[in-house]
Amino acid sequence: MNLQELPASEAAGIDHWTRVKKRLRAELGEDVFSSWFARVDLEDHSDGTVRLSVPTRFLKQWIQSHYRERLMGLWKHECEDVHRIELTVRGAVRARPAAVAAARALPSSPRSAQPVKVVDNTFGGGNGGAASVGSPSPAASRGGTDSLEGAALDPKYTFDSFVEGESNALALAAARQVATAASVTFNPLYIHASVGLGKTHLMQAVASAARASGKRVLYLTAEHFMYRFVAALKAQSALAFKDTLRTIDLLLIDDMQFLHGKQVQQEFCHTLNALIDGARQVVVAADRPPADLETLDDRMRSRLAGGLVVAISEPDFGLRRAILSGRIETVRRAHPSFSIPEGVLDYVARHVGNSGRDLEGALKRLIAHNQLTNHPVTQEMAEATLRDLVRNTEPRRVKIEEIQRIVSKHYNVSKADLLSARRTRTIVRPRQIAMYLAKMMTPRSLPEIGRRFGNRDHTTVLHAVRKIEDLARSDTALAQELDLLRRMLDA
Repeated sequence: MNLQELPASEAAGIDHWTRVKKRLRAELGEDVFSSWFARVDLEDHSDGTVRLSVPTRFLKQWIQSHYRERLMGLWKHECEDVHRIELTVRGAVRARPAAVAAARALPSSPRSAQPVKVVDNTFGGGNGGAASVGSPSPAASRGGTDSLEGAALDPKYTFDSFVEGESNALALAAARQVATAASVTFNPLYIHASVGLGKTHLMQAVASAARASGKRVLYLTAEHFMYRFVAALKAQSALAFKDTLRTIDLLLIDDMQFLHGKQVQQEFCHTLNALIDGARQVVVAADRPPADLETLDDRMRSRLAGGLVVAISEPDFGLRRAILSGRIETVRRAHPSFSIPEGVLDYVARHVGNSGRDLEGALKRLIAHNQLTNHPVTQEMAEATLRDLVRNTEPRRVKIEEIQRIVSKHYNVSKADLLSARRTRTIVRPRQIAMYLAKMMTPRSLPEIGRRFGNRDHTTVLHAVRKIEDLARSDTALAQELDLLRRMLDA
């Protein structure tokens, strides 16, 4: 499909969806938005119907139950003729409109799966109805796991297509080792990173490479694991479910932060112990370190932290530029005449978003505007087209009240406790961290910070700052917590 054949309405749909997501992020906050909407894709917008897709059935059900009215309201605000929103699960062989596929401009191989019926797939002003979504690919069950199909793998996600940089080099090396080693190495391997930094790409690359070497592999998201376990309980086949899990060579669980429910967690913990004790490899990915997964019980967090814990941090300019260059080469294979000046690529790499997903979205928008208007990609066109995606390069002014609010929420203590005279350890450490961040991220003096923390003396603030500085040098977990809090405050 030539991109020049696209109707202008498709580009408008992409812009509408970008604005809807921006308002969702502003209304819900970054944490909630990342948890429930970061992986929602626009498939089509035509004839008053918006078609969105999500990677798992659990996510579809959650959005339908909790956010249907808000999502419909935001779409109607952008486009009054919208009267229905369809939400489907990706992985289905559902003929995606060629126009939208071309507008995305980054070709991918079709997924092989047989369609099945899933009801209540639509919400909005229409009558709802059924839509075809696919069961996992037969390839997902190869390697001795036929009785429990895993989540579908995207053929684009391989080690060859993963762009290496300083921020992800250790995670990539560990993943390669796990995928190719003849025996168990790091167990469990735990990879954590914010949204869009390559966790899922790396997990699926491990699954594909290990399966190609003949290992029995099962790749599941946490939602998929919960869904299958609950279904097994209802069908009174839980024993067969557990036996199947424990006969594989490699288990990969993505998005561990979504694993909820005491019974489900207990079963996963038993499975994890059985696999590790039986010298079977386990790889887990989440958006934060094990210690920060408050929904998991202590045994689970301890077991996950007992393996190799590796972080993927935000890409630097060099890696962002390399990611863009790789995507451009992919596009040029399908459209040899397409070109983007080097200066524009530098601009996008330097100013757009914080992740590979942000960069890819910006690139798709430039391609769509170029093909729909027949105008060449220039610096001026890029600045106008990506205006709403450009990060604010001016340092944001952080207030002490914001620091107190973020720290209180993160450590589950009240602001009143931070300002009180209480000296229990669960209060003292968060208070010291908040004072440290106030000194590092605001221009306020030590006496003023002391006054804002319950009229404390400036020497108390100085002691807190030095204490946290000293601990962060030797305590990797604390250093990671401080880095996370800084990112939350800078967001």
